[in-house]
Amino acid sequence: MSTTLQELATLDRVIHEPARLMIMTVLYAVSEADFIYLQNECGLTQGNLSSHLTKLEEANYVDVEKKFKGKYPLTVCSLTSKGRKAFEEYARIMRVATQGPARGKS
Repeated sequence: MSTTLQELATLDRVIHEPARLMIMTVLYAVSEADFIYLQNECGLTQGNLSSHLTKLEEANYVDVEKKFKGKYPLTVCSLTSKGRKAFEEYARIMRVATQGPARGKS
């Protein structure tokens, strides 16, 4: 097995879960997103999104801020610098693994 493929074993399991990967991808592309936007973009239920955000928050990858917009509660999420770096490393490993030397061989 090549070193490139062996790197897949080092993938961050917190990010690798599909729902959390979607959340991280959305948050990487924007400075911040509210709960409803994330829910719509990721197609998750309120409970699932909340659960996955908690896991990402516990890993210090996401900052969750609860505030009010007028009289209505508003939950705003953003990547922490640790979360941004972790996502970039995850993406780098995936890029290397999918574009490595085995690519194009029959």
